[in-house]
Amino acid sequence: MDERDWLAERFQEQRPRLRAVAYRMLGSTSEADDAVQEAWIRLSRSDAGGIDNLQAWLVTTVGRVALNMLRARRTRREEPLDAHLPDPIVDPTDGIGPEHQALLADSVGLALLVVLETLTPAERLAYVLHDMFAVPFDQIGAILDRSPEAARQLASRARRRIRDANPPHATDAAAQQHLVDAFLAAAREGDFDALVAVLDPGIVLREDTGSGTILEVRGAENVARRATAVSRLGLMVRPALVNGVAGWVSLLDGDVYAVGALTVGNGRITTMDILLDPARLARLDLTVLGS
Repeated sequence: MDERDWLAERFQEQRPRLRAVAYRMLGSTSEADDAVQEAWIRLSRSDAGGIDNLQAWLVTTVGRVALNMLRARRTRREEPLDAHLPDPIVDPTDGIGPEHQALLADSVGLALLVVLETLTPAERLAYVLHDMFAVPFDQIGAILDRSPEAARQLASRARRRIRDANPPHATDAAAQQHLVDAFLAAAREGDFDALVAVLDPGIVLREDTGSGTILEVRGAENVARRATAVSRLGLMVRPALVNGVAGWVSLLDGDVYAVGALTVGNGRITTMDILLDPARLARLDLTVLGS
């Protein structure tokens, strides 16, 4: 085996981890693949013999590439990103497929990714690399051209914002699925009272239609009214796991209409994130759900 083949084999071993880093950084599966490919290009052009720790080199390289991609989304580097929901990872209700295991490790639900989207690129890098992948702050600081202490402060600030915006939620799969089933049944029947009963009074519904802004609906009664209105469309709804938690995929005339995910707290639904962008929905691989 020549050196390039050996290097390619080592890179393939690291690819799932690198894609997980990039997905958390970018919230996009296609952009994550682009970032990983760019890391391979940089590796293939480098002096691999001079790399002491290939895994660390690749993780920091993907982090640097993703950071540049985040910054390119905005004209000013340190502002939060334009509002949009991250790409959902959809699996059947009986379990997460092996190809998605690395992407969804550490309970990277859609609600957490939504909060990550509100961070500055530097905050997101510091939090993702340190808290999710145990990269030391001296390496993170080097990527950001900042001191390790400054990188530590960025991660701490990101951590506080995530904690404030993403309170603890129920992780019991059966409880989640029970609430999804109850919500979908009530929506199908247009039962307003039953809908309100499964929704937290302070629920936040976020919908991404691809317009560049996210529609937010707050409060159980307002969300119930919206669900009742949507029920009149005659959608076919299939339960699914969305980023590892209970959710659903709805279809209209055989085409994917929406993908929804929720979080649960105190026995009620506290948030819903629904992707309605036709262009992005068309790119999702939903073959895992069957025909």
